[in-house]
Amino acid sequence: MPGAYGATVVEILMDCLEAEGVEYVFGVPGASLTPIYEALLERPGIKQVLAKHEEGAALMAMGYARASGKIGVCCATTGPGATNALTGIASAHADSVPVLLVTGQAATQFFGKGAFQESSPQGIDIVRLFEPVTKLSVMLPNSERFPALLNEALRTMRAGRPGPVHINIPADFLKEFVAATRILPTQLRPRSRPADRAAAAEAVKALSEAERPAILAGHGASIANASEQLLLLAERLRIPVATTPKAKGVFPENHPLSLGVFGFAGHAHAEKYLLQTNVDVLLVVGTSMGEWSTNAWSSRLQPTRALIQVDIEPAIIGRNFHVEVPVVGDATEVLTLMNEGIEVLSQRRGERRMSTEAVESMRETTPRFLNEPQGDDESTPVKPQYLIQDLQQLMPDDALFFVDIGNAMSWAGHYYQCRRPGTYFVALGLASMGTGLVGAIGGKLAAPDKTVVALVGDSAFAMNGMEVHTAVEHGAPVIWIVLNDGGHAMIMHGESLLLGRHLDACRFRTPLNIAALGTALGARSFRVETRKAFRAAFEEAQASQAPCVIDVLVDPREVPQTLSRRVRTLAASFDHVPLSMRSRR
Repeated sequence: MPGAYGATVVEILMDCLEAEGVEYVFGVPGASLTPIYEALLERPGIKQVLAKHEEGAALMAMGYARASGKIGVCCATTGPGATNALTGIASAHADSVPVLLVTGQAATQFFGKGAFQESSPQGIDIVRLFEPVTKLSVMLPNSERFPALLNEALRTMRAGRPGPVHINIPADFLKEFVAATRILPTQLRPRSRPADRAAAAEAVKALSEAERPAILAGHGASIANASEQLLLLAERLRIPVATTPKAKGVFPENHPLSLGVFGFAGHAHAEKYLLQTNVDVLLVVGTSMGEWSTNAWSSRLQPTRALIQVDIEPAIIGRNFHVEVPVVGDATEVLTLMNEGIEVLSQRRGERRMSTEAVESMRETTPRFLNEPQGDDESTPVKPQYLIQDLQQLMPDDALFFVDIGNAMSWAGHYYQCRRPGTYFVALGLASMGTGLVGAIGGKLAAPDKTVVALVGDSAFAMNGMEVHTAVEHGAPVIWIVLNDGGHAMIMHGESLLLGRHLDACRFRTPLNIAALGTALGARSFRVETRKAFRAAFEEAQASQAPCVIDVLVDPREVPQTLSRRVRTLAASFDHVPLSMRSRR
């Protein structure tokens, strides 16, 4: 209940986490964190998860937050514990995930004296280190400030575009007794600025008068849980919908109005409709319209009459494309206003639905996929696109699918059909390898009743695979599917496309036996070389309800065709030429 009370800093922290519904704290203990871990023993509702590395702790917290809708919480000790967490927190920042990082600190009375791992001008300033990758990074200046500082951090992480926050707590403050006020979590929820009704009405008018409209939905629509309103808007006006790679699944890809993904690993339907059919009005919802979501800023994406851009961040609107109708606001709120406006218009003018003949005609003449997978292809080594086809048939529609960085995201982004919102996770903001492999553990702890699958490469496993042991220790039955191609195949393929050959720098000289590693870490493991063996292994893994690693030997010569556009962008970066491949090589 709300009201004044007195408690130690660490007790106030625990009270707040309980009030927020936090179930797990991910971390690696250290001397400066001892009071926090001592307090966790007294709070049976909050379980501590011992990660193998602080980056893993941050990525698990990120996966937990994305799957649960709650905040993720992780801890790291001072010095290298904090620096180890940096990449994971940067990933959360780049993908707008609310994660609270609590780091330890040397006692203040020892500052400036060369205290072990101190964060003073004489040491490594971890507070400033985290400033560029958090919405707030601050050291607690005194124990009395903690209740207000914690409340500020929790408000900040959800205000506008969500993101991580960092509080650094000196060891001598943790057990100090302070006065505090119990605050309900709902009191810490910031109210976003009301969406612009006039702009939303203008957007409705433009769409209702359009001859060939389209919608491009981005990650901001996913964050705002705008799927329901997006579907309603599309169905009312029969407007085809494409999503950005990060927003895959925010609009069901088996829906008749779905164009699939536009941008990296995108679909031919989306590219053809948005770039070749003279779209006159384009509604863009919750995307910054960066390289990966615009076919490297293709000028053909600019509609002939009006671009409507909806974003919660005003500075994002119009950054890369000219916008006729800017709408500032939360995606769900704006789309709700637009749907209300459509209802009013239909009452005044009668129901008006757009023609979908162009979409239907395109589907008849244009395959959705590049190199349509052949259902009966049993050749070896396994072709990754065929493995995705098998996975599509084996996974429940409501399974949580965490996709790692590398060729895995190319194959899954293009060939996997996501049918339910909130079930597909790829951290393309920073694109840090390990986000899928490790994030899936947090996802499984958040959703224990759902099948959780991670698609990763052998290189990502080499970097972060020790966290499989964390899943084993905590009974989190994730199924890891490892595309074992003998190294960093995405880089190898990029080199071949860029240079006409690949450099001998990204292949493992001794290929990894991922199944053996999985077994050593305590997981049930399978090493498969055929599609038939993969299907059998997956079914066994699903039935086992245990952490499982499926090591699939895939063909390293299979190059995702969607990679070529990224290579063209790189060529322009290196050679300072327009975005087209150089032919001199």
